[in-house]
Amino acid sequence: MKSVLVTGLVLVLFMLAGKGYSQAVNDAKVGGWYMYFWNATFKEGPFGMQGDIQYRNWNIMGDLEQLMLRAGFTYAPAKAGGVKFTLGYAYIPTGAYGESKETIAENRFYQEAMLPQKVGDRFHVLHRFRLEERFVEGQDFRTRWRYFFSFALPFNKTGLTKGAIYLSAYNEIFINGERDIGNGNTVEIFDRNRLYGAMGYSLTDKLRMQLGYMQQTTNTWNKGQLQVSLHHTF
Repeated sequence: MKSVLVTGLVLVLFMLAGKGYSQAVNDAKVGGWYMYFWNATFKEGPFGMQGDIQYRNWNIMGDLEQLMLRAGFTYAPAKAGGVKFTLGYAYIPTGAYGESKETIAENRFYQEAMLPQKVGDRFHVLHRFRLEERFVEGQDFRTRWRYFFSFALPFNKTGLTKGAIYLSAYNEIFINGERDIGNGNTVEIFDRNRLYGAMGYSLTDKLRMQLGYMQQTTNTWNKGQLQVSLHHTF
């Protein structure tokens, strides 16, 4: 089983690796994202909370790209097949590429709907639709639309329960709601795309760890990021 895990991770890394093309960002240098995701339900009812802490670097460690602190209240209607709605907020300081230590602050509100599916015995699919209202320092008010599609495929179990070794992958596209962001500056309607693949292991029924690689494409650069993440359910 260890050989399956190693082989799968190698295939993911080769599948997603790509060439860079940027003037400002050295997209040939791999970045590093270190993330903790959590979700909790209040007394097994329909309401709960979820959020994440992400430390993103332009390199493996030390050159801050973003620090993301995000949390939201959730509502999962009964007999809705696991559909979950979230209303949340995020605080995100973003750093410039290179030696500069200056950051730009962003306050963000978001609303999302998550629609999980199970195909067959072990193919776990998730659709997520998200709308963001963004208050970025030095810019006019902005909105952004996101669509996220992911799947998880455990090799040795049918669910992501304790001891499961699994393949995880996703693609997410970001679309700007406005082009004019103030002070004569504009952005494209297409904001970015993220393509990700990883191998995961369920440490317990409620705690999973993933090691993966993401290729992020914008209008000006295309950069890979190594990702290490913990996924925790309370």
